[in-house]
Amino acid sequence: MGTHGPLIPTYSGRLDKKIVRIREFMGRNMKALNTTLLAAGLTVLATAAFAQSLDDLKNDASTPEDILTYGMGYDLKRHSPLDQINRETVKRLVPVWSYSLADNRGQESFPIIHDGVMYVTTHAATMALDALSGRQIWKTTVDYPAETPRVACCGIVNRGVAIHEGKLYRTTLDAHVVALDAATGAEIWKSKAIDFKAGYSFTVAPLIANGVLITGISGGEYGIRGFIDGWDLESGERLWRTYTIPGAGEKHSDTWPGDTAKTGGAPAWLTGSYDPELDLVYWGTGNPGPWNAEFRKGDNLYASSVLAMRPKTGEIVWHFQFSPNDPYDYDATNDLVIADLAIDGAMRKVIMQANRNGYFYVIDRTSGEFLKGNAFERVTWADGLDPKTGRPIESELTKKIRAGEKIEIWPSAFGGKNWSPMAFNPTTGHAYANTLHIGWTYKQVEPQYRAGVFYFGAEFAWVWPKGARGYLRAIDPLTGKAKWEQPSDIPRMAGVLSTAGNLIFTGRMTGEFEAFDIETGDALWVFQTGSGIVGQPVTWEAEGKQYVTVVNGGGAVYALFSGDERLASTPPGGSVWTFALMDE
Repeated sequence: MGTHGPLIPTYSGRLDKKIVRIREFMGRNMKALNTTLLAAGLTVLATAAFAQSLDDLKNDASTPEDILTYGMGYDLKRHSPLDQINRETVKRLVPVWSYSLADNRGQESFPIIHDGVMYVTTHAATMALDALSGRQIWKTTVDYPAETPRVACCGIVNRGVAIHEGKLYRTTLDAHVVALDAATGAEIWKSKAIDFKAGYSFTVAPLIANGVLITGISGGEYGIRGFIDGWDLESGERLWRTYTIPGAGEKHSDTWPGDTAKTGGAPAWLTGSYDPELDLVYWGTGNPGPWNAEFRKGDNLYASSVLAMRPKTGEIVWHFQFSPNDPYDYDATNDLVIADLAIDGAMRKVIMQANRNGYFYVIDRTSGEFLKGNAFERVTWADGLDPKTGRPIESELTKKIRAGEKIEIWPSAFGGKNWSPMAFNPTTGHAYANTLHIGWTYKQVEPQYRAGVFYFGAEFAWVWPKGARGYLRAIDPLTGKAKWEQPSDIPRMAGVLSTAGNLIFTGRMTGEFEAFDIETGDALWVFQTGSGIVGQPVTWEAEGKQYVTVVNGGGAVYALFSGDERLASTPPGGSVWTFALMDE
């Protein structure tokens, strides 16, 4: 089983024109050139047209004609300097093309764009599209064993590719990493991370940092031992593996009693950020397992933490743990946004995270020092954070749960914010996030481990509020307070995009793609895409025109676990939608 070859391979419109011009030149001046050399020359041309360097990746946030990194820049700000589409013009925003992904799973892919070609993924395929027309250039399918989806906890999804020097890199559900030729879709290499049968999987978009391809494993609900891998870009050889749970005798192994570390979870299923100046990758880790925290007394490092790592070696330079001995599935895998903020009269290099546990954290990214932490959603599991260390001050409710009682707790395992990435606008100084307003009743029970089977050790049921289940919020990172909020009865689970046009873009699980005024939160524009949006909007420009792209296709964690019957009227089926302004 593996990656199939490309279907109907061809070249992009821009590359077609370049090849035609080279052929005309050769025809006029080099008629004696033999056919073999001509073919070789065209191959070199195709490779050159798709090449880009590590410097290009570093500069991605300042080159809006390309999108070369997950999050529109290593800093994961998801903010664009483009302003052609703005508060005044957004009313003229219309679709210019749509491409069917031919897949009914939830779609969370982040589009990558280079040299006029857009690359998107599903769990089952990688596609190259002409960015201006939506025409398919090639499609390479992915096969994996039929039993693989049983170890995918929260949706059969894939979040996209990484790109470098004419190659694309993606992960597969059965825990492989694949390199493809960006021009043709042909497989270059394929490497196995681990046997998926024990509960391991990949959904992550890889990160390329300082010449190393980095991936994080999924499977926190299955009693895995989490890890982050570094891979050689050319050969697919694994260069290093950093376990997110220390082995016996290693530093912090004493935070796990007995042999609980062997099945302790701590997955790493969302893409990290990277500071090239400090040469540090920031990668979040997920919940410890089982959920029953009394079974694994101790802080359980490095679960529910951020790791600052050297990309060349995987060395952990520092760590910060958000939720020690977490009982509530409060993954810390959410996006770690890089920014420089004025705090207490001094500029600080920080990372920010709206954590599942309901607190918004600001941490010094050079040292891991806790700077700020405030609730941005309803929180009852803790009474606050220690102002010096950031360690949670557990509430009486959590103490009762640890004593074996059944108690209502906020937020639920869905979190105050789930995976859906937020945006940060450096001009307004606010983060824009889709937050969740859902509680649960919770009681710890005896856990039972079986490889490849859910490993909870808890009984729980959702507690639904009478009103909105979620809010799009403009959050002050230093206080956690919202400047404005837009409620939604069915919570939004899509990513958020900020632009210099003073707009915020996001989507609903009922299919609406939306634009809001960044200052007031007023809804300015909406378009019904026909299926739920849990994907990640991006914006880019070509030939002087600004475009906005989003992948739709309902599904994933809320749809799977909420039992929300209102979603039954929103059909599945993924597509790529691209929009631009119509002429006045």
